[in-house]
Amino acid sequence: MKKRIYGLECEYGIIYTSNGIKTLPVEKVVRYLFEKLITTESFLNVFLENGARIYLDTGCHPEYATPEVTNLMDLLRYDKAGERLMQDLLHHAEGRLRDTGMTGNLSIFKNNTDFSGNSYGCHENYLVERTSDFYHMAEQLIPFLVTRQVFAGAGKVVQTRWGTDYFISQRAEHICHTISGTTTNDRSIINTRDEPHADKEKYRRLHVIVGDSNMSEYTTYLKVGTTDIVLQMIEQGFIKQDFAIRNPVKSLRDISHDVTCKKKLRLDDGRKVSAVELQKEYLELAHKFFAMQRPNPVINDILDKWEYVLHHLDQEPMELHREIDWVIKKQLIENFRTKKDIPWNSHRILMLDLQYHDIRENKGLFYKLEENGLVERILNEDEILQAMVDPPTDTRAKLRGDFIKMAKRLNIRYDLDWSYIRLGSLLNIRMMCKNPFQNNIDKLTELQRKLERSPSKRFFTL
Repeated sequence: MKKRIYGLECEYGIIYTSNGIKTLPVEKVVRYLFEKLITTESFLNVFLENGARIYLDTGCHPEYATPEVTNLMDLLRYDKAGERLMQDLLHHAEGRLRDTGMTGNLSIFKNNTDFSGNSYGCHENYLVERTSDFYHMAEQLIPFLVTRQVFAGAGKVVQTRWGTDYFISQRAEHICHTISGTTTNDRSIINTRDEPHADKEKYRRLHVIVGDSNMSEYTTYLKVGTTDIVLQMIEQGFIKQDFAIRNPVKSLRDISHDVTCKKKLRLDDGRKVSAVELQKEYLELAHKFFAMQRPNPVINDILDKWEYVLHHLDQEPMELHREIDWVIKKQLIENFRTKKDIPWNSHRILMLDLQYHDIRENKGLFYKLEENGLVERILNEDEILQAMVDPPTDTRAKLRGDFIKMAKRLNIRYDLDWSYIRLGSLLNIRMMCKNPFQNNIDKLTELQRKLERSPSKRFFTL
């Protein structure tokens, strides 16, 4: 696709403690967390003025889904806006809990695992043409996704029967299949859920669920940017080589367990290559692919950063202590261990791992590194703050976000989803938008004019 819709869905971990002890069930805490979002919609499923959605997912995990965007920079802005919005909800919930006599602390983590061994996801969504061969596309993308974790992993301290270890990826241990239809039990690399939230005759959604939740803007930028590049090459039939991995699920875990990034994988064609070597082959193809066209500045930047990261992963991964999540966190832990002279199996190391993902600005260790200029940034704070309140301008999220603002101003009862809006006392006025690229604000103006003139039943189609 020459123009694509992107979206990220991030599930957050949540816990309420008093004096370090869990004191309140998550089921009760989330009620206070969502209280600030109360609208005429469902209590635990709310669309926001920036076009995004916050809802309660399986396992009492609050989930933030970015609005539909058409470019990588917007995706990054709205993903980060989700962290800031969660911070706001956290502060409100803590205040309400104090009002009821609870004196503990509420913590929210942008990570993928808890201490009980449960996993929750960060899902990537890429709009693709309905006419494309979905399974062929997925099979070609899998070797890239398996090896992508060398720069996309969030890192994790893991206690095993053999001792304490450090893995590159949090999600790798919880993936059981290459392609499947489930997201909670037998998780796969690519999910087959066919919910495009758009015209089903034209589009399908590619749902990637193997990735980690990232704190580093640089890591998210590279994770999604490189995936989109490889997807473009697949769609245009540019990749002729067979990169199929003999055992993708096992290889996913083998790569995650090797922080040297030297582990060799066996391909179906008999070759043995490391994850970095296979990524370099994808990068070489990408250079050839874009040499035949005029790539935009963002594409050039992704290619440069991709090459830079692969070079250091090949030579010395720890050189990426400003850019890549799993390396940033590992160096943070190593520095702490050296300073405090404590072993890897100390409970303080496990807590340090968790605090890296804490979204509280005064507690989160990643935020402290960011505040001190110790990690690379892609965005500035003003871009993130704007994304918290305003929707993107070039997708139907603009229509949705502006409608919500209007409905609150006029005190209109409404219900909506990604592709429709219903409003009125009986929710009998309906406005459809199956084209995610549509941002026709004239329709919203027309709707507002008709609402002010007459509340009678109407049906609008965009």
